[in-house]
Amino acid sequence: MMKKHKQFLTAMFFVLPGIIGLLVFRIYPIFASFFFSFTEYHITLPPKWVGFDNFKELFRDPLFLKSLQNTFVYFIGLVPVGLIVGILLALLLVKDFKGISFFRAVMYMPSVVPIYAFAVVALNFFNPYLGLVNGFLAKFGISGPLWTADDKLVKLTIILIAQWGAGQQAMILMAAMKDIPKEFYESALIDGANRWQVFRKVTLPLITPAILYYFITSSILALQFFELPQIMFGGGPNNATLSIAIYLYRHAFRYGNMGYASAMAWFIFLISLGICILYFRTSRKWVFYS
Repeated sequence: MMKKHKQFLTAMFFVLPGIIGLLVFRIYPIFASFFFSFTEYHITLPPKWVGFDNFKELFRDPLFLKSLQNTFVYFIGLVPVGLIVGILLALLLVKDFKGISFFRAVMYMPSVVPIYAFAVVALNFFNPYLGLVNGFLAKFGISGPLWTADDKLVKLTIILIAQWGAGQQAMILMAAMKDIPKEFYESALIDGANRWQVFRKVTLPLITPAILYYFITSSILALQFFELPQIMFGGGPNNATLSIAIYLYRHAFRYGNMGYASAMAWFIFLISLGICILYFRTSRKWVFYS
């Protein structure tokens, strides 16, 4: 009995730093931000209870409404485009031939490139005047658009640039494809199905669990979209790339308005929660498990 007690204490000694870190850096900030969202709280002043005033102010704030609109554009752009690109890459990577491991590694490597370095490279690629993209188009007599300077085009530019890291979702979808029994494909081919029919009737339905996972994770990331628009444009030009996450960052760390920023954080959480519930509720109709 004493031996088991000693083993338990030894185990807790090693686990305790992780538990403390979880409580201090994860759980406590969640509950603290929930409390602060109902207060007027600046870093230099004690919090003052204001109830739902912060949440009401969100819908009277023109910049927040602008950031909400931009975030919605990111959401409807990043999620479906990322899925299409991921499926296309997965279809290429799922084939087994000599050297395929090299191509899979190359396809995944951009996902581990530091976002700051990648943003600088992307700005040089899409520079309207000296960028490589417009320089390439000019060789064919095409006048390239103002990728990073046009208010109406800059969000599309960011959505296209974000596909640089599509190798990550491609690997997940490829793993789902490789998990499909070959007998299903053989049966479909014997029945006379062509490649499109095999993909639509066999491959696509059987990778829907991975697609559901992609929808959930990519939707949450799209609603929290921050790094690329912040590093590349700082929310500009003319707030055209301002997302909720960037606006939250401004209020929290530039203006020190933690109460208002916490309200925005919980607003994002509620939207994310609602979308995830919608995915799970509707998944019974379109997700198939083998």
